[in-house]
Amino acid sequence: MNGYAGNKDDLLKRLSRAEGQVRGIARMVDNDKYCIDILTQVSAATSALETVALSLLADHLSHCVAEAAAEGGPVAEEKIREANEAIARLVRS
Repeated sequence: MNGYAGNKDDLLKRLSRAEGQVRGIARMVDNDKYCIDILTQVSAATSALETVALSLLADHLSHCVAEAAAEGGPVAEEKIREANEAIARLVRS
């Protein structure tokens, strides 16, 4: 079971809203809307996706990484490495 299983419905709602925001941004570009208005919406969509990413990361750390850490050994090392790489990707984006 994935760590986000208990949070799945909330994640899907957030992703659906973000998807709608991105479609709205595409319409704005298609309709030649003002650049700053488009950038404002891009910022909102980015923030929505970052919220999803942070929620998934928190679930991963508290479920997958915590279980692997309790086991120890190479499984724990791998999960910690994966988490570090995921955090680095989020920080860079």
